[in-house]
Amino acid sequence: MPLTPMFLQIALPVPMRTTFDYRPPDGSPPEKTPIPGLRVKVNFNRRELVGIILSVSERSAYDSTKVKFCEEIIDTHPCMSPALLDFCQWAASYYHHPVGEVIFSALPKALREGKSIDVRVEKIRHTSEGKGLPENALKRAKKQNQLHRALLKADKQTLDIDECLALEISKSTIRALKEKGLIESFTETVAEPHTQALHINSINPGDTTPELTLLKETPQQLNPEQSTALKSLRYHQFQCYLLEGITGSGKTEVYLHAIARTLQSNRQALILIPEIGLSPQTLSRFERRFNVPIAVLHSAISDGERSKHWQSARSGKARIIIGTRLASLADIKELGIIVIDEEHDLSYKQQDGFRYSARDISIYRARQCNIPIILGSATPSLESLHNALTGKYTHLQLTHRAANATPPIIELQDLRQQTLYGGLSTQAMQALRTTIDAGDQALIFVNRRGYAPTLLCQHCGWSAKCNACDASMTLHSQPTRLHCHHCDRRRSAPKTCPSCQHPQLHIAGPGTEQTEELLSHAFTDVPVIRIDRDTTQRKNSMQEKLTQIDQLDACLLVGTQMLAKGHHLKKLTLVVVVDADQGILSPDFRGPERMGQLITQVAGRAGREQRQGRVILQSYRPDHPILQTLLKQGYLAFAKQLLTLRSQAQLPPFWFTCLFRAESKRAGNSIEFLQLAAKICQKHLPISPQAHYLGPLPSTIERVNNRYRYILQIKCASRAQLHEALRLALVELEQNALTRRTRWALDVDYLEH
Repeated sequence: MPLTPMFLQIALPVPMRTTFDYRPPDGSPPEKTPIPGLRVKVNFNRRELVGIILSVSERSAYDSTKVKFCEEIIDTHPCMSPALLDFCQWAASYYHHPVGEVIFSALPKALREGKSIDVRVEKIRHTSEGKGLPENALKRAKKQNQLHRALLKADKQTLDIDECLALEISKSTIRALKEKGLIESFTETVAEPHTQALHINSINPGDTTPELTLLKETPQQLNPEQSTALKSLRYHQFQCYLLEGITGSGKTEVYLHAIARTLQSNRQALILIPEIGLSPQTLSRFERRFNVPIAVLHSAISDGERSKHWQSARSGKARIIIGTRLASLADIKELGIIVIDEEHDLSYKQQDGFRYSARDISIYRARQCNIPIILGSATPSLESLHNALTGKYTHLQLTHRAANATPPIIELQDLRQQTLYGGLSTQAMQALRTTIDAGDQALIFVNRRGYAPTLLCQHCGWSAKCNACDASMTLHSQPTRLHCHHCDRRRSAPKTCPSCQHPQLHIAGPGTEQTEELLSHAFTDVPVIRIDRDTTQRKNSMQEKLTQIDQLDACLLVGTQMLAKGHHLKKLTLVVVVDADQGILSPDFRGPERMGQLITQVAGRAGREQRQGRVILQSYRPDHPILQTLLKQGYLAFAKQLLTLRSQAQLPPFWFTCLFRAESKRAGNSIEFLQLAAKICQKHLPISPQAHYLGPLPSTIERVNNRYRYILQIKCASRAQLHEALRLALVELEQNALTRRTRWALDVDYLEH
C-alpha cells in the first residue's frame, strides 16, 4: 500500500503574509519526523532559508507535483513550544504582519541562523582527590569549603557556573580549587536544561543539609493599601489588574510579594520594563530579594547572552525573566504571572518592522496561559484606565507614598516676561542654590539632548537645516557639530552665516549640553552630571552614573526622560522642569496625555525618602485648563477629562485605529499608494458614521533621509469590522505593482504619526 503523501506548512522570514508548502526531505531519519515547531532548511527563490513547521497535512493547496522538498530537518525536538507558536500566529493575525517574520523575531540569532538548539553548559565536579576529602576539610578557606560541600551534596555532584554564582561563589574561588587539583571543569551538551525551581541558599558550618529557600532577604512589611492590592490577586486564573499607584507608593514591593507567591507554586514570572537603563536597577532589586536563577532579555546584551538566557527561560531553569519589550516574545516553560511596569510607556510599542505592543500581546498571552497580569503605573495610559473604569480590568490603587514619605510640593512658574539663563529662571537658579547648600540633589529636566535645537542667523533668517530631512539640525558642543537626530547626518557647525556671511550666529532653545555648561559655571562647588543618550552609549555607563549619584551628597543632574522612568534617587529633593508646555499644543491627539504622564513621572523623582520634595514647572501657559487640572486635581482627574474629550472626538480607546505608512524617494509614489489603499479598504469598509478615513497626509516630518513619508488613517467604531476589512484589503493590495515601488507598512493601534 503506497504511503500517504505528507506536506509541511512552513513559515519563512520573508515579507509575505502566507505560509509555504514543502515536502519532507527524502530519507529523513525516524527521530526527525516532521512536527510543528521543528526548524527546516529550504530552498526559496534560489536562497537557502531556515523556516519553522507550523502544521503537517496530507494535502497541499498547490499542485502537489510542483511542491519542493525540504533540504533538511534541523531539529530532533521543537525549538518553540506549541503555546508560543500559537501565540505568535495570533500576533501575526492581529497586527496583519507576515507570520514568518513574527516567529523569527521571537527567536535568538543563533536559532534564526539554523544553529543547534542544544545548550553547552560549563560545569565543575570533584577530581578523584577532591571526592575523598571530608566535608569540612577546607574549613580554613570558608568559600572554598562552601563550594566543596555544595558539590558533595549537589545532584550528580556537579554544579554549573550560574549555580556557583547564585551561591555567591566567585570564579576566583573556583580557580583556586582547580589549582589545588580538587575540582575540574567540563562542558556538557544538553538538549533540555533541567528545571530547577530553587537554589541552595547557604551552607553554614555544622549544617547537615543545604538550606533550600526562596528568599535572600526578609520582605518589607506592606502597608494597608499594599496588602489590600496583594490580597485582590488571583494566581491560577486570568485577570488583568491595573495597579495605579502614585510615584513612591511601593508598587514594586507589591510585585515582589506577588512574584514570591508565584515562585512558591513552581511557576515562572515575567517582568517587563520600558527602558534598558532600568535593567541593572531592576535586576539588582530582584537579585537582593530572590534566591532563584534570573534571565535578562534586552537588545543591549550580546547575541550569545541572549541565546543563553532565552534557553534558560524556555527550559524552566530561570524562574524570573526580566526584559524590555522583546522579552514578551520569550518562550517560557511554566509562566505563572506577568508584570508590566510603567505600562503607559511608549517604548512598549515597536515602531518599525513587526509593530506590536508588548503590553497588549502580553495581556493576550496571560489569557492564553490562564494566569494573572499586573499593569503598574503612576500614570496609566488612557486605554488601560478606561478598561479599569469600565470593569474590564480590576482597578487597584495606592494613593499614599510608602514609608511615610510625603508627596512633593509642586510650583507652577510663569515664564512670561522673564529673563532666562540657559532656559532657567532666576527663581529656579535660586532654588538650585538652596538645595545644594542643604546638601541635597536636584534634577534639571531638559527633554532635548545636544547643545541647542536650532542654530540661526538673526540678520537674514538662515537656520541650520538637514539637507536630507525637513527638520533642523541640532547643535552639539562635544565635539562642536550639527547633527540630524532623524537621519543621523552630521556636519561641522559654521562660524559665520552661510547665506549672508554675517559673523554672528545665535542659538535658539536649551539642550542638555547647554544646561550642563551653564550650571557647571554657576555651581563650581558641586558635580554636574548629565544623563542622556549621548552620555550613556557605552555599556554599563548608565549604571555607573546612577552608582556615582547614589554615592554623592550634593550634586546637580541634567537629564532627559531617561531619568523620569522608575529611578529611585534617594537624595533628590528638587526637580526643575525647564519646559512644561511640551504636548499642550501638539498636533498629535496623544500629546496632552504624554505631557501629563511625563510631568507626573519626573515630579515623582523628588522627595522619595524622608526629605520633603519640591518641583518647579516652568511654563509660558500656566493658566492652560489641562495643566491646571493636572496640578490641582491630580493625574486621575486629568485623565478622566481627556477621556471625555476622546469620546467626543471618536478617538481611542472608544474607537479603533490603524495607520498605513508609505515612503518613497518620490512623494507621488507614496500618495498614489495610499490613495489605492484607501480605495481598496473602502470596498470592505465603506465611509459611514461608523468608519472614517483621513489622508493621504504628510507625516509630521514629511521628508526623512530623502524619502517622502505620508500616512492614511482609518478609524472605526468596531474593532472586528476594521480587522476584517484590513484582512481582505491586504490580499488585494499586495497584488498591485505599486506595493513594490513604495516602502509601506500597516500600523495597528498606532501610537505615533
